[in-house]
Amino acid sequence: MATKNQNLSKYDPNKVPDATNLRIGIVVSEWNSEITEALREGAEKTLLKHGVDEKNIITRYVPGSFELTFGAKLFAENIEVDAVICLGCVVRGDTPHFDYVCQGVTQGITQLNATEEVPVIFGVLTTDDQQQALDRAGGKHGNKGDEAAVTAIKMAALRYEMEEMYYDEEFGIFGKEYDEDLL
Repeated sequence: MATKNQNLSKYDPNKVPDATNLRIGIVVSEWNSEITEALREGAEKTLLKHGVDEKNIITRYVPGSFELTFGAKLFAENIEVDAVICLGCVVRGDTPHFDYVCQGVTQGITQLNATEEVPVIFGVLTTDDQQQALDRAGGKHGNKGDEAAVTAIKMAALRYEMEEMYYDEEFGIFGKEYDEDLL
């Protein structure tokens, strides 16, 4: 989402589902820690605001943004969480390394969303310079961590909503599960 004219921290709290019973994993890149720690703080603050218990926010660190995919995979496969948030920051430099890291982490997180049972949220800043990153880590464009936390809550809620659906072969439609004893 382009943030030039949008604040990442502005959203309608009435459109955020209840997060009281959620357990959220957060994987944070140590690289560009000034930025990623601000993203983590924003995400945690937003999760708490929407009812996630502090003990149900589990944070782990990886060396860089490229490693976020493996960290998220470990969460999804080994720790019972409702969503995993990946927080990182890649700032363009003088070499093509930026492109490779951005492409790798984007494809990696996309692949996890296609193969894992929990949503994996892309909270990675990819900026041309340090100031753009600061602007999106609590600066004039808000905090990408806030946006990632809201996305995690919404996607976890969607997952549970969809898991309650069933396919009625007789009618060829999806519908809510029902209790046959009530019929």
